[in-house]
Amino acid sequence: MTAVTSLLTRYASKIAGVLHCYDRVIVSGTLLGLCHAQGMANFLRGQGVRLFDYPKFAEQFREEIRANAERLAQEAGITIEHVRSPKAFRKEDRIKALLAERGTAPGLVHIFSAMESCPAFYPWHNKQTGETGLRHKESQCLHYYFYFIDPVCGLCYLRVPTWLPCRLQFYCNGHNWLAGQLRKAGLAFTQVDNTFTAIADWAAAQALADQFSPQRLQRALDRWARHYCPVVRHVPGTYHWSLHQVEFATDIVFKRPEDLRPLYETLIRLAIHTVQPAQIAGFLGRKLDPRYQGELGTDFRTRPYGTCLKHYMGWAALKLYDKFGLVLRIETTINDVSELKHYRTVEHRDGTRETKYAPMQKTIYSLAPLRELLLAANARYLAFLSELTDTSGGLRDVEGLGHSVTRQGRSYRGFNLFCRQDLAILLAVLRGEGMISGITNRMIRRACPGKTSAHVSYLLKRCRVHGLLKKCGHHFKYYLTQTGKHLLLTALKLRALIVIPTMAGLEQV
Repeated sequence: MTAVTSLLTRYASKIAGVLHCYDRVIVSGTLLGLCHAQGMANFLRGQGVRLFDYPKFAEQFREEIRANAERLAQEAGITIEHVRSPKAFRKEDRIKALLAERGTAPGLVHIFSAMESCPAFYPWHNKQTGETGLRHKESQCLHYYFYFIDPVCGLCYLRVPTWLPCRLQFYCNGHNWLAGQLRKAGLAFTQVDNTFTAIADWAAAQALADQFSPQRLQRALDRWARHYCPVVRHVPGTYHWSLHQVEFATDIVFKRPEDLRPLYETLIRLAIHTVQPAQIAGFLGRKLDPRYQGELGTDFRTRPYGTCLKHYMGWAALKLYDKFGLVLRIETTINDVSELKHYRTVEHRDGTRETKYAPMQKTIYSLAPLRELLLAANARYLAFLSELTDTSGGLRDVEGLGHSVTRQGRSYRGFNLFCRQDLAILLAVLRGEGMISGITNRMIRRACPGKTSAHVSYLLKRCRVHGLLKKCGHHFKYYLTQTGKHLLLTALKLRALIVIPTMAGLEQV
């Protein structure tokens, strides 16, 4: 089988640069001592507050957060904008319009307020045991969204609820952070939204992107929490920051839109037809468990700035889209990083430690190992796309498939991909049951009624001498070779994307 040439190598003369970088990063801030009912109850008792006075006790913190928001708005010369329908209102569009007026100088940009759901507690009394405690519930309270421009992280927001335990949410973008690093390093660049369309030195930019520091991020998060959420000054401990959603992008920046357009159209068309559920799991570094009950599939959408192909698997998604007609972006989104596993030190409750393959922790300090896993996911998808569009080796392999092969004095004719009988055999060996338990004579006869056992044995021998199948030990079972998989994929593409559409068009003429 001919080696597949990477897209990056094949289109090197048309590519301006490649950049791997964090994109969207959403972090949750939790007060560990107050985020659960027992912890809140202990805190209230330590303050000398009756548990049934919890609502009254929480009101003073709500008023302090409100007063702080109004003071910050007054100092910045802005008005707090209340959003009555948060799901129908795009805050990003409003912020973009405001930035066009005020510019990108550091400081507070805008404050939104909205009624949204939040975790809370309610007091209860057990008459049987005589115990009084708190129980968790989902409630609603006023939330403030503080949008600000940080000199290092760029445009960010901090979502602050006005009701205890005040679970925060923070957003930043890795591309905006990198833009600040490029300015500090004196490297010229052109940025459109969250995309770099030109950088003076792509290698230097990648080296800076690799230095994204969780330690610096935590120091900044603690500083912003104290500034926008004064509650932290009155409670024990500090906020614990955990990853809520992370996106990691691989941007392939082309020199001209004319170079990207035909390639992107080909990639989209082929990926829609060829990506299977098991492959989506494979891109994410997982094996598809037959017991998996979550959502799994492919979605294609048209966006204001282009189109987007999305392969999703419950907790994660892989996206392919063209940014502004100039950038081919592959992006992996993770909504639950604990679904990923890596080798790390695990500390047990008895104090012992061991290094083993374990689920990733949600702390922001997992950003370093998470980068390697997400980069690998993007690389696997890029390799798949390269394989789809590398026709040079495929043409030679298909030509070889059509020629006769002689083994031990006997000639075995080739396969004609446009012959219905040959195509039926190739589709039969591609059946899912053969991938798992092996391809057998009986399985082929079920898929191709009317053929005898002797005839199928000859067909299997033809597949073997042409390198499509390999025999499993001393059993009468066969499995597809790597060459066979590629050639059968080619057969399906010819049938589904070229032959049938072309013939249908001819019938209408």
